[in-house]
Amino acid sequence: MPNHPDAEPRQAPANEGRGWRLLGIALMLAALAFAATKAPDRPLETLVQRWALPPSEFIELQGQLVHLRDVGPRSDPTPLLLLHGTSDSLHTWAGWVERLQKQLPERRVITVDLPGFGLTGPSAQEDYRNEAYLAFLQRLLKKLGVNEVVLAGNSLGGELAWQYALDHPTQVRALILVDAAGYAMAPLDVPLGFALARTPVLNRLGDVVLPRALVARSVRAVYGDPNRANPEVIDRFFELTLRSGNREALRQRLSQMTPGSRSAEIKGLRMPTLILWGEQDRLIPPRFAQDFVQDIPGARLALLPGLGHTPQQEDPQASLAPVLSFLTTLKP
Repeated sequence: MPNHPDAEPRQAPANEGRGWRLLGIALMLAALAFAATKAPDRPLETLVQRWALPPSEFIELQGQLVHLRDVGPRSDPTPLLLLHGTSDSLHTWAGWVERLQKQLPERRVITVDLPGFGLTGPSAQEDYRNEAYLAFLQRLLKKLGVNEVVLAGNSLGGELAWQYALDHPTQVRALILVDAAGYAMAPLDVPLGFALARTPVLNRLGDVVLPRALVARSVRAVYGDPNRANPEVIDRFFELTLRSGNREALRQRLSQMTPGSRSAEIKGLRMPTLILWGEQDRLIPPRFAQDFVQDIPGARLALLPGLGHTPQQEDPQASLAPVLSFLTTLKP
């Protein structure tokens, strides 16, 4: 019913005015939070100075600029090629490479940023199926003049290692599988960053907003002891995630992956194999290490107490010790 013309104007209740003020403050804080976490893509050239220090180099491989490190004597007949996992980079192996150069100076050690990750960046074909990665590895080894290799990999890198060994058995002298993927699985704990990258709408928001705290939480989630994830490691994951094209590449990789699709073939592996696993791995739990041991004839198992999904990064010294012993058993 309309007010009488002579009626006094209705006064807004005090709590109504307070509500509008609170809403205004909330919107202002939301805008500030957005501004603080806004994270646009970073061009490659802005990242090279910090993350491509010597002995880093870039090579062209079928139109793809590839970031790698290749150290040690070229006379080594069976170099080590170390492959990182999803959203990681060749830097994850830095502790291993440093110790290998000191303790086995006769070994050539190659690390590389796989397409879609690190400084190599996205694939021009937007193809992140395992088959595309296996073809990439074949081209890489040919380019580097490597005829036979000891192939090691962590997580996704481990899956690529054993699949490459199946497809090219005469080229792979031995395998080192570090918390490797390969079987259909249900993780005990998925890093928040991976979960968001799989979630429609939210994963698109990640193109413009990326809180460093989110990256830190995701990195710590894969460590056995989260306190070992130091600020430099978190900086690396944060900054390399922002490398132009990497966020879109991660979404595409997660949509194209087919977990467990070749697991029945693992029993066909016949080369010397070391299974290396962090006992506190919550992403790919240690029971999968037992599956690899059962399926690969003669495989050796080394469990790493207190370590998580990336033991080579969390504790390079402890995780490399079984590898050094394994390498000494390989016949020339």
